[in-house]
Amino acid sequence: MRFEHTQALINQLITDQVVPGASYAFITGLNVEDGIAGYQQVAPTKVPLQPNQLYDMASLTKVMGTVPVIMQLVAKQQIGLDDSITTYLPEWKHPRVTVRHLLTHTADITGYIPNRDQLNLNQLRTALLGLDVGPQLGKQMRYQDVNYIFLGWIAGVVAGLPIQSLIKHMVLEPLGLIDSTFHPDPRRTVPTTYDPDTKTNRRGVVHDPKAQVLGSDCGSAGLFSSLRDTERFAQWMLQLTPPGKVYTPELFASMYADQTPMQDGSRSFGWRLETYQNHRYIWQGGYTGTLLLLVPERRSAFILLTNRVHPQVNEQFMDRRTHLIESYLKELFP
Repeated sequence: MRFEHTQALINQLITDQVVPGASYAFITGLNVEDGIAGYQQVAPTKVPLQPNQLYDMASLTKVMGTVPVIMQLVAKQQIGLDDSITTYLPEWKHPRVTVRHLLTHTADITGYIPNRDQLNLNQLRTALLGLDVGPQLGKQMRYQDVNYIFLGWIAGVVAGLPIQSLIKHMVLEPLGLIDSTFHPDPRRTVPTTYDPDTKTNRRGVVHDPKAQVLGSDCGSAGLFSSLRDTERFAQWMLQLTPPGKVYTPELFASMYADQTPMQDGSRSFGWRLETYQNHRYIWQGGYTGTLLLLVPERRSAFILLTNRVHPQVNEQFMDRRTHLIESYLKELFP
């Protein structure tokens, strides 16, 4: 194992009970080193993790699903990157916000929705479209789910299907991601939160409350996937496998370039954009404990899939994830 220190840190996450278990992979060119460790659940009983179980991917839905759909519609000139989103969502009252702002998390959407998680689909849609825009529009990156909810609705207006159906037909099927789904079999799915009162786990139901309400119209979360499918997606993004019908070479290049209006180097389309010793890389994490990091120069990727929200949310995970990323990059670029 080339990434011994990073693998040791993953094992330490489990030992320290930051996560119940982990599925992970290190991709370097055509070489894939992967493994699983720990448990799929620790409450009410301990159950060992199995190969290629399904994880709630949370915000990886944005980059594995919604971004590829939007970029295909852009390539077909059905959507313009600098189009006002009021072109597609006339209920929205802030025409200065563009598709690019949403893709790069620079829309600075502001406001508070009382009792948000108790609203039904139509009420939540109305409330989200009634939010305001702050003074940092186009000036600062502010990561927000609402950007990708709006992008999903825009894709639906243009293509005539809910965003999750578009992801299935335009991304998952063309790339051969046979495990990935918005309707997982609970028996294959690692659980998320545990209810100590009923002694039951949430399993096969998306963790994010907005995604629960919006269902097939949610482009910010909702995808469930396996380690092997995430590996396939990473290899495709690194152009290690045939590109299929999803991206042109120009679209691949755009994923690794600064796409923010202010050109501050913080975001490409969807992905967080960073450098390590002058080596550019992109990554995206998910609230449930998922991570996908891509280093195009080395045709390399690091994948970590966990259910850190089981049995309850572990707040240590985000700091530990930062150390994992640093360790991986240090071992990749010794």
